[in-house]
Amino acid sequence: MKQSLSQQHVESHLPAEIRRRLTEGVRPSYLRDFVYGAIDGAVTTFAVVSGVAGAGLSSSVVIILGIANLIGDGFSMAASNYLGIRAERELQERVRRTEKLHIENYPEGERAEIREIFRQKGFTGEDLDRAVEIITSDVNQWIDTMLTDEHGLALEGPDPRIAAATTFVAFITVGFIPLLSFVWQWLLLDTIDNPYLWSTLLTSVAFFGVGAAKSWFIQRPWYREGLITLAIGGTAAGLAYLAGDLIGGALG
Repeated sequence: MKQSLSQQHVESHLPAEIRRRLTEGVRPSYLRDFVYGAIDGAVTTFAVVSGVAGAGLSSSVVIILGIANLIGDGFSMAASNYLGIRAERELQERVRRTEKLHIENYPEGERAEIREIFRQKGFTGEDLDRAVEIITSDVNQWIDTMLTDEHGLALEGPDPRIAAATTFVAFITVGFIPLLSFVWQWLLLDTIDNPYLWSTLLTSVAFFGVGAAKSWFIQRPWYREGLITLAIGGTAAGLAYLAGDLIGGALG
């Protein structure tokens, strides 16, 4: 296994392979959008389930409010994600236009900024002069450097439409899990004695599963990430159940 990994490492650093990867550019990751949507879908839906169960309301109310939450909150999250990523793109485009204007009108000042950027990277003397000369010889490269090193902006980012769709699908898919036992009881009457207990168990598995799946991408211990996600979701659900119980008692 180690030999195989070592061989893959060597092959991935051959000149031709390096050129191919750099030519293709960075592929955006939508892991954040999936995890964000999945966890929030499970948390908010189970929070609704917990609140309704804490108030002692019927299973049909749980299903109605849960599905309404899935559709409404899922779309809201997807739209917010879309608008947020689009805003980041628009910011990058505005900064790019501004830097281009500055280079055209104040080239020496912008060149001095490039010099300071590379000086802070450890370049000195002739190496620093040469680095500044190379970077400022290409306007696009010059602007890209200003975007990344002066403004901290990414040159490439996720497609807002794909990110929004990923968030929505994850929210709906994982968010429906807390409702499964209540839907089952509604379709097959009295076949589940305690649908809330089953909902709790299923949602706990979902929380843990999302965290464990995330660990595969970030190379962290799967059980650690699963337990962290489970703890976050469980806390939110517990607070919602307590609120429902208190409000239900006060109104009852």
